[in-house]
Amino acid sequence: MATSLGIRGAFFDFIDDPWRHVGREYEAARFLADGLLVVEDGKITDFGDHGDVSRRHRALDVTHIRDRLIMPGFIDGHIHFPQTRVIGAFGEQLLPWLQRWIFPEELKYQDRDYARGAARRFFDNLLASGTTTAQAFTTSSPVATEELFDEATRRNMRLIAGLTGIDRLAPAEYMRSADLFYADSKQLIARYHRQGRNLYAITPRFALGATEALLAACQRLKQEHPDCWVNTHISEDRAEVREVREVHPGCADYLAIYEKYGLTGPRFTGGHGVWLSDDEFHRLAASGSAISFCPCANLFLGAGLFRLGRATDPRSRVRLSWGTDVGGGNRFSMLGVLDEAYKVGMCNASALEGHPDEAARNKVSPYRGFWSITLGGAEGLYIDHLVGNFTPGKEADFVVLDWNGGPSHQAWRQSLMADEAGPRTMEQAADLLFGIMMVGDDRAVDETWVMGQQLYKKG
Repeated sequence: MATSLGIRGAFFDFIDDPWRHVGREYEAARFLADGLLVVEDGKITDFGDHGDVSRRHRALDVTHIRDRLIMPGFIDGHIHFPQTRVIGAFGEQLLPWLQRWIFPEELKYQDRDYARGAARRFFDNLLASGTTTAQAFTTSSPVATEELFDEATRRNMRLIAGLTGIDRLAPAEYMRSADLFYADSKQLIARYHRQGRNLYAITPRFALGATEALLAACQRLKQEHPDCWVNTHISEDRAEVREVREVHPGCADYLAIYEKYGLTGPRFTGGHGVWLSDDEFHRLAASGSAISFCPCANLFLGAGLFRLGRATDPRSRVRLSWGTDVGGGNRFSMLGVLDEAYKVGMCNASALEGHPDEAARNKVSPYRGFWSITLGGAEGLYIDHLVGNFTPGKEADFVVLDWNGGPSHQAWRQSLMADEAGPRTMEQAADLLFGIMMVGDDRAVDETWVMGQQLYKKG
């Protein structure tokens, strides 16, 4: 028997890309001061103004969420599950940081009990941050990947993940041969890909840590399973970019390595992309590949400032997801990502005095920001037919935001934007959202719902 419920409250989501509406970003958004969302068996079946929708569902059991703003669940496009415990480890540069902190911790995930307990903590943190979908790295051990997918299945959360491939530049006990990576990946794909809400990503950790044999194994997997995702890193910091050319001398740039092995195109994500050339941006756009923008980690590890204005150039627009990159990123919260993205964008804009159009594209308004971690993130990951907004037919993942939740001074700031009754206009709602992203933190997350079920409530 179908299970139906209604959620009544103030809703804010997106129906288009605000970067396409220069000077009129509000045209990409949708705000309902008193809306009604109808959910049946975890899927959205109706949505609109309460007065209209309620007449079509007179017998509906309705939960009225007052004094809150309801948005689609946040999407983290780049996060490392096995780095949960070393989040905020002293921020050396990327390569020495991996050797000192990351590989020793990730080796512990060969133990199933350790990986299982960590998976529970990982998803607890995601839900407390309002994140309902994640594209995640695991480790070189199949056990870690199994436990991550199994925990996602228990919570019915949408996950894109896969066994991490690395066969150079890591401790010997961490690396696995290309043949083992291929065989283990085949088994994991058969077991998890498109089972429930699980999606599998072929995952070479990064080209610097991959021999030609490992990349060829990834190519073979992609050819045999063309509907899988590909998740990796690209051009994160200068030292990495310099060294990768020595490891793969026949390739003109970092992107060319992944192109050589047929890994780019739809459902490909390269994390970071800080030091991509203009030509690489153009080729990514032309192929339908995506970048995951990770401002928290880029700043924490001193990698550099991602050229957001170049990535959003309408002449060769690159698909984007935004990610926390825990543990290089020091927050699980996508709200924290928005905070740092705004600052990165403003720094870029100030350096582009002679290029006003690109400077303007770097500025992260509340419309651009929240689109990027909801519908925009879904588009970047090619899952916008499943999640990202409140369109009927999509999965009912959403977050309930308390615009006063956060530091003690936030409520006074927010009272300037809307009265006690809450936002009555889209402009007021956007002003409150900007306050959440710049002044607030994960205390703004009051509830997180997955497939129409409340999985988190702030204590």
